[in-house]
Amino acid sequence: RVLTLLILAVLLPLAHADMEPIPGYATTKETLAAGSGPIVAKGDTVTVHATGTVEQTMKKFWSTKDPGQQPFTYQAGVGKVITGWDQGCLGMNVGETRNLRIPADEGYGQGGFPAWGIPPGGTLLFEIEVLSIKGKGGEL
Repeated sequence: RVLTLLILAVLLPLAHADMEPIPGYATTKETLAAGSGPIVAKGDTVTVHATGTVEQTMKKFWSTKDPGQQPFTYQAGVGKVITGWDQGCLGMNVGETRNLRIPADEGYGQGGFPAWGIPPGGTLLFEIEVLSIKGKGGEL
């Protein structure tokens, strides 16, 4: 167990070397696959596939791709989801896949989310794919 934690402590920073900062936030992002067309903007209704993992344990806590799950829909940029997700998805195109690394202060904080296996102070890793964007003027 100690060896595993030591390996993670050495390798995780290397795994996140290509992450870009989100101005004004501690959350970082990395584009895995480009999309096209409209972008996610504040107030849009966005539907995504998402998989979340706790960085400290590398355990998946949620995925819309798991059996019985469905894509997740939320309103962007207005505080209806955790800060790191809210800010990290702004500017994504339909079809884009992005990794987000969300520190606890922009995720579930020092309390974590024990029901989902997110420990206090847990850093979150998300892979998010934008499936659709509905803007103020309709489907984009």
